Amino acid sequence: MSMLDCFIAFKKQRGLQRRPKPSFWLGLLSALFFIGPVRAETIVMSSTTSTEQSGLFAHLLPKFREASGITVKVVALGTGQALDVARRGDADLVFVHDRAAEDRFVAEGFAERRHDVMYNDFVLIGPVSDPARVKGRDIVAGLKQIASAQALFTSRGDRSGTHAAELRFWKLAGIEPANFAGYKACGCGMGQALNIAAASGSYVLADRGTWLSFKNRADLSIVVEGDQRLFNPYGVMAVSAKKHPHVKADAADKLVRWLISSQGQAAIASYRIAGEPLFFPNAKSSN
Repeated sequence: MSMLDCFIAFKKQRGLQRRPKPSFWLGLLSALFFIGPVRAETIVMSSTTSTEQSGLFAHLLPKFREASGITVKVVALGTGQALDVARRGDADLVFVHDRAAEDRFVAEGFAERRHDVMYNDFVLIGPVSDPARVKGRDIVAGLKQIASAQALFTSRGDRSGTHAAELRFWKLAGIEPANFAGYKACGCGMGQALNIAAASGSYVLADRGTWLSFKNRADLSIVVEGDQRLFNPYGVMAVSAKKHPHVKADAADKLVRWLISSQGQAAIASYRIAGEPLFFPNAKSSN
């Protein structure tokens, strides 16, 4: 039955037989035209350059959009800067990898809860020739060797999760890195730091995911890996609407719940380069 037939049947039930005037239909069509299609919701996620430059989000976010209809705009920065963006209320959620900084973010009330999502590990990258003779499994011993040899070392120097981890390792080694001439901070993302290391033949700390996706390796290779202290967990937090009432809390929570769901965790596990996984899902029901 057509819309017109339905309308006429309705009129008959009310004792009215007249067809509606053409102006009625013109008005109805005009109203439908101006209402237009419903626009998809968009949220902002501040995150790290490692998740962006590894290609993970290009793999994950289309799957989430297909499942939810929500588009995610990523602002990729160092972890410290990503958390600052969220503190200002300029992001709806934050996905980073510096557990101590994430716990402070929750303690300050900017998020109700932090959720484990995945992990990988840090690796120390250096020239294949390994001029400082650091190759092994001990990151602290490796950094001591670099400082002792006055070898070149490129630091991100950008308050990222990787930079924070690097500074922890220098502290464990009992070394102030600024005290040797080979140490240079670029204040840049992971990809750019790796490019600098490739061009200069320097050592650099990287997350394994970005290293695996990095194409411009020159003569660089992994020289230190396997140390338990190189464990690199990632967490996600929706920004609290109590702090910033304007955030899209419901949509952000949908992304958080999708990331820690079996569907999201399977999507993370399925992201591989040359058959090798870049990240390992580790969501838990509670943290």
